[in-house]
Amino acid sequence: MAAHPEAATKTLSWKVGGMDCASCATKIRGAVERLPGVSDVKLSVMSETLTLSLDAGRTTPEAIEKRVNGLGYTTAALAASHASAPVAKQESCCGGHGHDDHDHAHDHGKHEHGEACRSGHAHSHDHKHDHAGHDHAGHGHGPKAAGAAAAKDHGHGLPGHVHEVTPDGAHWYQTGKGRLVIGTGLLLGAAYVAGLIWPGIGHWAFILACVIGVLPVAKRAFAAALAGIPFTIEMLMTIAAVGALFIGAAEEAALVVFLFAVGEVLEGVAADRARASIRALGDLVPKTALVEENGATRQVDAASLKIGQTVLVRPGDRIPADGEITDGISGIDESPVTGESVPKTKGVGEPVFAGSVNREAALRVRVDKAAEDNTIARIIRLVEEAQEARAPTERFIDRFSRWYMPAIVGLALAVALVPPLLLGAEWSVWIYRALALLLIGCPCALVISVPASIAAALSAGARQGLLMKGGVVIETAAKTGLVAFDKTGTLTQGRPRVTDIVAFSGSEAEVLALAAAVEHGSAHPLAEAVLERARADGVAYAPAAEAAALAGQGVTGKVDGRAVFVGAPRHAESRAPFDGRARAAAEELESAGKTVAAIVVDGALAGLVALRDEPREDAAAAIAELKAMGIRSAMLTGDNARTGAAIAGTLGMEHKAELMPDDKVAAIKAFAAQTPVMMVGDGINDAPALAAAGIGIAMGSGTDVALETADGAVLKSRVRDVAALIRLARAAMANIHTNITIALWLKAVFLVSSVLGYTGLWVAILADTGATVIVTANALRLLRFDAGKAN
Repeated sequence: MAAHPEAATKTLSWKVGGMDCASCATKIRGAVERLPGVSDVKLSVMSETLTLSLDAGRTTPEAIEKRVNGLGYTTAALAASHASAPVAKQESCCGGHGHDDHDHAHDHGKHEHGEACRSGHAHSHDHKHDHAGHDHAGHGHGPKAAGAAAAKDHGHGLPGHVHEVTPDGAHWYQTGKGRLVIGTGLLLGAAYVAGLIWPGIGHWAFILACVIGVLPVAKRAFAAALAGIPFTIEMLMTIAAVGALFIGAAEEAALVVFLFAVGEVLEGVAADRARASIRALGDLVPKTALVEENGATRQVDAASLKIGQTVLVRPGDRIPADGEITDGISGIDESPVTGESVPKTKGVGEPVFAGSVNREAALRVRVDKAAEDNTIARIIRLVEEAQEARAPTERFIDRFSRWYMPAIVGLALAVALVPPLLLGAEWSVWIYRALALLLIGCPCALVISVPASIAAALSAGARQGLLMKGGVVIETAAKTGLVAFDKTGTLTQGRPRVTDIVAFSGSEAEVLALAAAVEHGSAHPLAEAVLERARADGVAYAPAAEAAALAGQGVTGKVDGRAVFVGAPRHAESRAPFDGRARAAAEELESAGKTVAAIVVDGALAGLVALRDEPREDAAAAIAELKAMGIRSAMLTGDNARTGAAIAGTLGMEHKAELMPDDKVAAIKAFAAQTPVMMVGDGINDAPALAAAGIGIAMGSGTDVALETADGAVLKSRVRDVAALIRLARAAMANIHTNITIALWLKAVFLVSSVLGYTGLWVAILADTGATVIVTANALRLLRFDAGKAN
């Protein structure tokens, strides 16, 4: 067939009803990947979406739907605006949101040109985010996509592997799976009653109950086989049930069908529990908003708000969109978004998040982001997308099950044939044992053991402000041996203040005016501190001409025709001589943990400006927690050695100072040669170091860059949450290992007992269902895990 042009390939998405476990996703992926023209298949169990790239000239969208429907699922195409573009692997480019932590030798160019896209990640992934436009049109997860279309009703109400979307607020018995259990249970009960009243027809009643129950299962089993996936739980169920009928075990066959249906209900309930915590996040955003236009207000659907509209938020109301306050001052409770319990007083020009609660006074807020792009929607979307980034353990289990299933079928055939043919044993006895072995051999519990734990951990983390993008991040975080921290804005508050001004020529006010003139227009925290001090002291200045940034050194400009340089003393010494008094003053200030900027005018040292950025309140406690967990901590800073040593000494951690961005990367690589490294930064200029580390974590309360580009984020901007994130990752991996152990031991015990004839069909299916329930229940314990508590 001739190759089709690239333009013919489209990205399409469907809502898939009833995708309740990883084995469901594996089955769908395997079926659709075999169709010609299909590529880049993505499935999210959490949001029940299927996304793929399709060459419509080779396979039509209708053929995709037919294939998925044939497997027993429902499909509903999502509109283009809701469609989920191929989601990048979690190892995405990681910029974050921070400063190059140098001693005032900041790179203004970075602030002007935006964040650098992360590249060269240890997991090798090359893709870019449009940070400028924040284009999320390609994403179809979150509340908007979830409600985009109702799943079609294909009438899957018969006993078997029924899949459907559980309606919000519905009890288990109101769902198709619930009705399935009730129906098969009634059939089984009726057969028992019939056998008691009319012993002659009891056997036939059980056969009827089994046939009615297994028909839809068989239909889906053969649909999967035709799609190239012969080894499914439905196929094993069909073989076992039909085989049991042939050897006269109709009663057990009917019981097996009923227990299978019960297992399906429990699986669906477990999946819904995992999704409920994410739906609860979506419920934080109000459904309606008061739009103010021409002095009048009208109530509208919050999801329909447009960028630029003004909304009125009354005291006690939840803020309906991310935006900026244009009128009013009030206390804002941001705990639903950031977890911070103390309300923040905010006024005109300050940002607010959707879902936050206005506590005190009426506010007018200009909408800055559409509903699908607000902070909570992005958190939900990122958690859902994280489901697609499968952990190495999960991928291994997936590969293991692919050869394990055929091996079990082969073993069952050997059990059924070898003893009768070679040893003259009774056919019915060994066929029965082979059928029991088939059922107990189903790897459901093993397959679900990893993704169930990961889904629960991601959901628990999202509620606690700990965002990890997928199983790979969880596994990597759990192995962390050293955490490298950026200083400014990460270990420190990122709000430095001018503490000292030392003048060597002219007055202190003149030195401050020169520094402010050159720093004017910069968004760097150190520059802002200088400008704030100039405003506070009433020092007048005119912006410097020809202002330019010297990467990693400082800034230059012309003030009244004089060449002015502002930067680190070590760089200033090459431009102006330092006498003993100047050198002593700089050393004294730096030894006190202060950052010093030297002001050089026409080759002469005019003075020094010292700034101090205090450590965050919880920084020392966070480092102590990491140490108690057996994890080293290191501070990487571009600041001078004395300042770095002073701050690191206060916090009780290792440090490397006077680092250029490239030096930070080299330091990360040196650490990584000894132990797995996590890098924590607040994002933009930390990109190279974040990329070099095994895992990059961004600080920041829901900032765009932090949420979109890092491997993970601590949304409350608390240093202690880094330890909490690692604690959650470790708990998730321990949970996974427990689940795998339970699943494998139960399989081993009952496989042996089935072959030896100690357990029959109904015990086999009960053991399989029981194992699935046990590992799922164990995984759901993570939903209640408090990562903030030290073990």
